[in-house]
Amino acid sequence: MWTRQHKRRRTGALVVPAITAIVLTYFGFHAYHGEFGIYSKYRLEERTAAAQGRLDAVKAERATLEHRVSLLRDGTLEKDMLDQQARYQLNLAGKDEVIILRRRAAAN
Repeated sequence: MWTRQHKRRRTGALVVPAITAIVLTYFGFHAYHGEFGIYSKYRLEERTAAAQGRLDAVKAERATLEHRVSLLRDGTLEKDMLDQQARYQLNLAGKDEVIILRRRAAAN
């Protein structure tokens, strides 16, 4: 009768914890760096803050333009504003006027 004795290996006890560690590492990495992860949330908040700043600038510019347009409407027509806009559009100036040329700010 042949008997075979096997030495009990301890690697079987390490397989389940190793697979568990790999799976937890995988999901942990994607929880932080994934499309909907923690880091993506911070990037989204930064983009939202930048967009809010641009929105505030555009709103301020719009308010300025609306005020200038309101000066040209019927009933509240200011002759100085009309004269200024006409001269600007037609590139005309009077003989006794001083013209100061300014550079426009670069558009972003």
